[in-house]
Amino acid sequence: MVRKSLRPIGGSYGIIIPKLYLEEMGINPVLHDVDIEVKDKVLMVKKLEKEKDN
Repeated sequence: MVRKSLRPIGGSYGIIIPKLYLEEMGINPVLHDVDIEVKDKVLMVKKLEKEKDN
């Protein structure tokens, strides 16, 4: 587990996801979008199977 701080971005907050985690999830930030949801107070990030329309 890696501890990260939230960073203000406009009216929201962001978190940097380590490249190793993205690779483990099969996510290429150039090709894929993600779904984000909260379930039982846990933030979940899931790869969308369809690649981005460039």
